[in-house]
Amino acid sequence: MRSDWIAPAERIQKLPPYVFARLDELKAKAREQGLDLIDLGMGNPDGATPQPVIEAAIKALQNPANHGYPPFEGTANFRQAITNWYRRRYGVDLDPDSEALPLLGSKEGLAHLAIAYINPGDLILVPSPAYPVHFRGPIIAGGKVHSLILKPENDWLIDLAAIPDAVAEQAKILYFNYPSNPTAATAPREFFEEIVAFARKYEILLVHDLCYAELAFDGYQPTSLLEIPGAKDIGLEFHTLSKTYNMAGWRVGFVVGNRHIIQGLRTLKTNLDYGIFAALQTAAETALQLSDDYLHEVQERYRTRRDFVIQGLTELGWNLSKTKATMYLWIPCPVGVSSTEFALKVLQQTGVVFTPGNAFGVGGEGYVRISLIAECDRLGEALHRLKQANIRFQ
Repeated sequence: MRSDWIAPAERIQKLPPYVFARLDELKAKAREQGLDLIDLGMGNPDGATPQPVIEAAIKALQNPANHGYPPFEGTANFRQAITNWYRRRYGVDLDPDSEALPLLGSKEGLAHLAIAYINPGDLILVPSPAYPVHFRGPIIAGGKVHSLILKPENDWLIDLAAIPDAVAEQAKILYFNYPSNPTAATAPREFFEEIVAFARKYEILLVHDLCYAELAFDGYQPTSLLEIPGAKDIGLEFHTLSKTYNMAGWRVGFVVGNRHIIQGLRTLKTNLDYGIFAALQTAAETALQLSDDYLHEVQERYRTRRDFVIQGLTELGWNLSKTKATMYLWIPCPVGVSSTEFALKVLQQTGVVFTPGNAFGVGGEGYVRISLIAECDRLGEALHRLKQANIRFQ
């Protein structure tokens, strides 16, 4: 029997190549050749999950009551912890019974939201570059993605004034993400006020990905969409415990905001999964209740790495401003070299892994993303290898 005897659904065939999967293939080949890889490609935090979270998980695992199917809408205690966290961090009051929904990581929720709310042909506004699920989710759902190309001269902010009225009037959903993956851009509160006014005018659902809510430096405090008056009428906000709490593999996230939209997502999820293992939800409660001392340690760790790598890249010819948030640096490729070409050259000549910017959409071409997911001694080795291979910004 032929291996291609049954074709994948069109929704799969329409997806652009997933660059991260291709990178995994190249990394595996490099390891087979004996290269000592320094992988700064994935946004996969290094280090252990905080000990209190681990201990809470162990204790919860020993409770037989947690071994059955979890509630579809998540445990009441975890939902309460989520809404308490929002009140403490942003002064936002949320109903834990209707305005908060635990997720199997924010990526799952973002993709399933698209399936729950996008019909074939619906027009969806997505910045470019963007976290891939922001545009891949709508493509899977059959939506028509309209890319909002972000530009460095606009500090990688969405130019709302440049969106034609005809496009805005057709649009159903607008995805966005500040602090941003991959660009590390941040948006002032005024931008959030403008985007809420824009969405209310055109009756567009705002989907804000606040994945990097707490990875902020130098006194900067990111804005929550839900801080803005009227945002809850037209908006949702997604968050994850993966980054701040080193819980990427635990797959715990949540969405908050408009109760009616959340109910639609919940309805879809009841038909697809049973939600997060209850013991993990107990551990996640502990994470959200950790003291600010832990948070300050995490922020200082990434701030130190940021300063170290920016200084090293400056010596190699790059001129980079200090980022205010996230665990990434977004750096231009040398003139005339594409994202893929540059990332491949660096990998093959040095064993250092960067992510090509075109993995994040057409607006990412000409850049690579560096993840600050190693200690400074390892980052120093990566910079040394770049210097030895004469890889510079020219």
